[in-house]
Amino acid sequence: MSKTTRLHLPSRRHRDGGQVLHIDFDSFFASVEQQDNPVLRNKPLGVTATNGRTCIIASSREAKKLGIKTGSRTYEAFQICPDLKLVSANFVKYFDVSKKFLKICQNFSPDVELFSIDEVFMDVTLTNHLFNGPYKMVNKIKKEIQEKIGEYITVSIGISHNKLLAKLASGINKPDGIFEITKNNLEAVYSRSELTDVCGIGNRIKLRLNKIGIYTLIQLRNAPINILKQEFGDFEGHFLKNIGLGIDSDSLSSFTSSPDVKSVGRNYCLPKNEYNKTVILQNIYELCEEVGIKLRRVNKKARTVGIFLGGSARIKGRKTYSYFFSSGKEVFDACSPLFNLNETSYVRQIGIWAGNLEDVQNTPLSLFDSVKKNSLQKTVDEINERFGDHTIRNGFLLYADKLTTVPNGYMADKYERTKLALENTNYSP
Repeated sequence: MSKTTRLHLPSRRHRDGGQVLHIDFDSFFASVEQQDNPVLRNKPLGVTATNGRTCIIASSREAKKLGIKTGSRTYEAFQICPDLKLVSANFVKYFDVSKKFLKICQNFSPDVELFSIDEVFMDVTLTNHLFNGPYKMVNKIKKEIQEKIGEYITVSIGISHNKLLAKLASGINKPDGIFEITKNNLEAVYSRSELTDVCGIGNRIKLRLNKIGIYTLIQLRNAPINILKQEFGDFEGHFLKNIGLGIDSDSLSSFTSSPDVKSVGRNYCLPKNEYNKTVILQNIYELCEEVGIKLRRVNKKARTVGIFLGGSARIKGRKTYSYFFSSGKEVFDACSPLFNLNETSYVRQIGIWAGNLEDVQNTPLSLFDSVKKNSLQKTVDEINERFGDHTIRNGFLLYADKLTTVPNGYMADKYERTKLALENTNYSP
């Protein structure tokens, strides 16, 4: 099979009992930076947030070996390793690598789910025989990554009969490893795994399980369902029991299928506690502009807005209007009644979102709509699309820092997933 062949087999959405791969990049952000800059290779490296260098959001393999982990403060990291190198995160670059990898994946299966910016699931039930089994397939995937993305980029791959166990398996032989969980070795794997090693059990759930005497996955497997339901309720109780049994019927969501966008939003953490009210307002306005950009790019208008301000006080509010809107100024005007900056001395976190979305063609014309206004907005969007978001901006933002619309690591924004799906419609299975 040639490297450019796209598989267009009948799609088989996964159910427990097929063959699923979970492919997880190793130290993704740091490895991409090291691939781009050979000077950084084989050296401890920390990736920091774009707007600040006080917290490490990702560590290279070399830094991890020294004990510098995600979430470490930079001053603590420098105490461990004075020669630590720091670079600012570039999520656009990381997402470009993800998109290259998705194209590689389509050579091996029509069913590929982008789980996060550095993780995918693949259902290979219908295709692994074309590559003489899953192990030869995953070795070929690794080889294509080296050839098409870079020799410093590696992945760890889990193989199993469902998504739950494939994801658990991918973390067992990191980095650059392969591991398969079968029904025969499941108990052995569970006996040496922590509760929080399984996707779906975080620290909060772990503590609640500990409270009812469950400290291991084996104990969870053997726990009576009524005990779990008593603590967690019917739905979550059955969900946790299935985790204990290694059961997962969750289907893959192909990245080429546009998700149902019900809201768009943007969160931003300011680089420091901000006391200047004008600067705070400028950041709020800029985020409203981003929400407007996202609305127009998915061809939607909103009727509800929400805002969150975190700092010396927490301000949170939402409001639904009788009319629809999609421009940044309209979003800002809709948010304005929801906050009073006099209630807080400083702000560090800002969140803006818009909901109650409707396709533009299904919304009535606003009293404020006009041919001239709509034509101007379209021209501004075309210029910003070509030269970068916020190239043309409101005069109020003239001396304000520019915020860029970028994907986040968890790909939680359905706007980004919709854009990705539209870019790949030619590859839909």
